[in-house]
Amino acid sequence: MKKEIVITCSIVLFKEDLTDLHKTIDSFLQIPLAKKLFLIDNTPSRFFEYVFVNKEIEYVGIEENIGFGAGHNKIIKSINNTSKYHLILNPDVSFKIGVINSLIQELEKYQDVAMIAPKVLFPDKSHQYSCRRYPSASELLARRFSFLKPIFKSVIFKGTYRDKDLSESFFADYITGCFHLYKTADFVNLNGFDERYFLYMEDVDICKKIDVLGKKKMYYPNVEIIHVLKQGSSKSVKLFLKHTSSAIKYFLKWGFFNKKNS
Repeated sequence: MKKEIVITCSIVLFKEDLTDLHKTIDSFLQIPLAKKLFLIDNTPSRFFEYVFVNKEIEYVGIEENIGFGAGHNKIIKSINNTSKYHLILNPDVSFKIGVINSLIQELEKYQDVAMIAPKVLFPDKSHQYSCRRYPSASELLARRFSFLKPIFKSVIFKGTYRDKDLSESFFADYITGCFHLYKTADFVNLNGFDERYFLYMEDVDICKKIDVLGKKKMYYPNVEIIHVLKQGSSKSVKLFLKHTSSAIKYFLKWGFFNKKNS
């Protein structure tokens, strides 16, 4: 008799730090539920094919860098009607054993919530503002250019919900994509991520798609995770250009004047 899988997870890999990645994979494998982890390897050399060998891990070699969203989408057919929950996980995230169970319990309380995410901390335990209002073009510019931050300080402040009590759970506009726990059926109904975004903004876009689906996204700070957060676009011109391209695609799709929610 085939064992029922409660939770599946996908991690997209490309030239990852092995120390961080080991922590991430160990965090998932310790979950006391029937589970399956998909490692989607965007590295052309299939570098990670034999690095992690476990009966609960399935390796998916792409042999080219197809991007974040397209990578996660590769396993949509595999998880459809297979698991009850699906976790989108970055390769630089770690968490304690009880986190997933707590999130599932909270997620099950709400029929209209498609996705839930926890409080996110940096490795030094400082707060990472992972739940946000939908961004304006000016806010995105200010985040990328430090000299603009003083001018748009109030915009950034409000955009990261710092006007709310972040120790309490609430339904956020969007939650950054390092950790999204979905009801699998909802992730499948969303058809995953919009693959027009190679990297960046796909997490904002999928939250917009959840709105269109008539569902919500919950920020749940009662549990927390650690996210290294490499911030590649602020260090690499190439990644900065990809971020800019994704932002343009986002605003052309959804409009430059986003109506703010709560």
